[in-house]
Amino acid sequence: MDGKHMQIGEVAARTELSLRTIRHYEETGLVVPSARSQGGFRLYAEADVARLVVIRRMKPLGFTLDQMRDLLDAIDRLDSDADLGAGERDALLERVRDYERTAVEQVERLRVQLFRAEDFAATLRRRLEAPEPSRTSGSQGL
Repeated sequence: MDGKHMQIGEVAARTELSLRTIRHYEETGLVVPSARSQGGFRLYAEADVARLVVIRRMKPLGFTLDQMRDLLDAIDRLDSDADLGAGERDALLERVRDYERTAVEQVERLRVQLFRAEDFAATLRRRLEAPEPSRTSGSQGL
């Protein structure tokens, strides 16, 4: 760690998360501020910001808080300096692979939803751009 700490407002701006959301993630144990100021303010390091960015990216993919916690735990253990046995390392990597597969599947579902939404918007746009039908006797524009 480079020793630089940020207050929660700077972290919120950098992560595009609200103060309330960051506090919620702290309450649920997903992220813990690296330090506290003498006045008791939360202080975050770059590693905390990186962790919050991972959480922010998982959220729209429908991952639960427990899944987020599990993935972050696996990543933390893989990144730690502790010696992992080959079997433990392989098991952790497999957990990360499972999350990667789930993320890819969810991204594909979101692409389908986005395509449908864009198609709907285009349908409305065409309707608005269409010339009004002429109003001749006996015709009704639907």
